[in-house]
Amino acid sequence: MHAAELSIIVPTFNERNNITGVIAAVSEALLDVSWEIVFVDDNSPDGTASFVREIARTDPRVRCLHRVGRRGLSSACVEGIMSTASPIIAVMDADRQHDERALGKMFEILRTTEADVAVGSRYVEGGGLGDWHRSRVLMSRVATRLTNLITGTKLSDPMSGFFMMRRDVFLTSLPRLSSIGFKILLDISASSDRVLKIVDVPYEFRSRQHGESKLDSLVLWEFFLLLVDKSIGQYIPTRFISFALIGGSGVLVHMFVLTLLFKFLNADFITAQIGATFTAITSNFLLNNALTYRDRRLQGLRLLFGWITFNLVCSVGAIANVGVANWMFVNDSMWLLDGLAGIAVGVVWNYAMSSIFTWKKQ
Repeated sequence: MHAAELSIIVPTFNERNNITGVIAAVSEALLDVSWEIVFVDDNSPDGTASFVREIARTDPRVRCLHRVGRRGLSSACVEGIMSTASPIIAVMDADRQHDERALGKMFEILRTTEADVAVGSRYVEGGGLGDWHRSRVLMSRVATRLTNLITGTKLSDPMSGFFMMRRDVFLTSLPRLSSIGFKILLDISASSDRVLKIVDVPYEFRSRQHGESKLDSLVLWEFFLLLVDKSIGQYIPTRFISFALIGGSGVLVHMFVLTLLFKFLNADFITAQIGATFTAITSNFLLNNALTYRDRRLQGLRLLFGWITFNLVCSVGAIANVGVANWMFVNDSMWLLDGLAGIAVGVVWNYAMSSIFTWKKQ
């Protein structure tokens, strides 16, 4: 068996029913290419990893990278690529929505031209979005223009998860990758230290054949964070920005609950204030657990212990907030600046301490 010229990275989660179809389609598309396919599985409950290993016992072109305790499409792609040695790498989904027949064209482009990346594009002539609803098409096109404007990339389809590139291009971008969310192509392109030579390969986006889509409402948040990271992430940690924004939402939750208890349910002010405070802290904790620290998400008993430590951290943060603001006020500072300074100290404290005690890295 010849060493692989091409490594295809396929992130999976509950894709057992699609595995054989993907392998067969890749085999048919790359008849004259020495390839390997690496399924990077995030410990799927449906046994995807075990099924891939069974196939790998008889087909040396197939490998499984089984991740436990880690989630995320971008990070899965990075780990999958780093586990291979071939000079050309490709990324595609396991859900059969990407047209595997385009792989041969992509490989030929990289083999015979000076292109850095061949991108499966839905937005060039010959490509299409399949049966997408008109509103989804509009949102996708708006997101494409916004993405290129903010990041400075010139991709016809920056949201594409179907592409092929030279390994040296990936390695050059690697130190600056955000690995946030699921748009690894955008991350690589925006992280490159030079303008990449990109060739579009049209393909028609297909409907999923088996299983359920992994795209949920959190995808929009991760997309937003990736854009933030590529624009100002070198100055302010993206995780801190997420934490601060969620803290701002906690103010709205606090005022809503305070108004409800005090004005409509006739609770005394102190009781209403206590209830509003604990509700806002709990809201912030749950949102940060789902969004800011999605990669370290707490579950079960760890969720309860995390909530307790988060309350303790925020209590100290509140004391620091009031202390700093009061110290500045008695020293004849402007009251508005006093309040903002107190808030800033509280947010920084809560972020730093909760990262250490509540969502500490496992």
